[in-house]
Amino acid sequence: MTQEKTRRAPALLSRRTALKGASALAGLGLASRFAWAAGSDAPLRIGFQAHRTGIGAAYGRWYEQTAQAAARLINSTGGIAGRPVELVVEDDGTDPRRGAEVVEKFATAHKVDFVFGTLFSHVVVAAAPRAGDLKMPYLVVSEGYHVPSGSLNRYVFQPCITDVRAQIQAVAPWIFNNLGKKVTVIFPDYAFGYNHRDFFSAAAAQLGGQVRALIPVPPTESSFTRYFPQIPADTDVLYHVMVGPGVLTFVRELGQHFGRGGPALFGFVDSLEAVDIATPGLEYLEGSHLWEGFPRYAGPGESQAAAAYRGLAGVGPDGASLADPGDISTYSHMFGCWETLFVIKQAVEASGYRGPADRPAFIEALEAIESLPEGIEHPQGPKKLIPAIHQGFGHQYISRVADGRLQVVHRSAIEDSMYPPEADYRTQPL
Repeated sequence: MTQEKTRRAPALLSRRTALKGASALAGLGLASRFAWAAGSDAPLRIGFQAHRTGIGAAYGRWYEQTAQAAARLINSTGGIAGRPVELVVEDDGTDPRRGAEVVEKFATAHKVDFVFGTLFSHVVVAAAPRAGDLKMPYLVVSEGYHVPSGSLNRYVFQPCITDVRAQIQAVAPWIFNNLGKKVTVIFPDYAFGYNHRDFFSAAAAQLGGQVRALIPVPPTESSFTRYFPQIPADTDVLYHVMVGPGVLTFVRELGQHFGRGGPALFGFVDSLEAVDIATPGLEYLEGSHLWEGFPRYAGPGESQAAAAYRGLAGVGPDGASLADPGDISTYSHMFGCWETLFVIKQAVEASGYRGPADRPAFIEALEAIESLPEGIEHPQGPKKLIPAIHQGFGHQYISRVADGRLQVVHRSAIEDSMYPPEADYRTQPL
């Protein structure tokens, strides 16, 4: 959802990264927690649907690197039910039509056991029905409300990254209590943006705020000056969720439009994933606030498990690649790929899964998971899962831009983001 980059992630971890991760894992005592099952078996083939090209390429590259790192850890510590993991990767071009075709290819040509990794909501919405038709477990690392809404099917899960409704519910009170009551929302003109539009508007009505204007922008837009005159003069807060290749231009033009004045800014780090906050031209962000799913910068309170994950994923304390300091990770989202692979592991081992005939048992095992403890498998933190809607809930973070870095100023409770389920996938046949 940010700038597309041409650099490719290194195929293997650097020696420095491996040593750092190994040291942290030793401190966590993981060697005794994972052990090879007796004997060996054929690999567990898992399809990874990657946005290698298109507007999601920066995300796709880091999602893939993180998933591969998780697979290496699992394989080095016993595999899944004694079977090594083999990731089969296909590029969907961040394109809805190709997304559905990739799911079909995974099932019929590659004959994978499961599929995971999809991010962009318009791709998820297009591909999920085909996964249901094929009875292919499809675990996404997206954020739209499409999964918990109940509008998809029983084979689709989103266990390790919270949805937009949950994120907004957790951060909206802080926005209205700390930044102002009159808000203008600028959002991308597709499903992900509509979730922000609708759920933030609902939160404003409940919390005594007022949405002064809703401004949709095509995700492929390259200049934004024509949209800024639509921002009402009495706006206290500009809530922005910009995505696509023009994010840097958006911020620069916003600064040129408002100068030293203008409303307070609250954005989602989606706008600036894979982007260095200290990039020249982004000075207008200084003092603004952003939602983060997992803090990019390592703080003094970072857990040992989070530090181990950071090193194994090939990311330094500033959120940049250890192999290339100029390559900024998509840190607030990519952890979901790591954690989802461990959820697959948990469900396979709980269900006794051996092959496609066992997929119903695998689905039921996923639906039996109600919590995930913090640890190396779930370094972002503990989570609560609502089986009826196939959705996980975790902590949310609000960070302030200070001296070209992000500093966490608020961490929500898990309960702050939870809402009553409006569906129950478990009523659908397998």
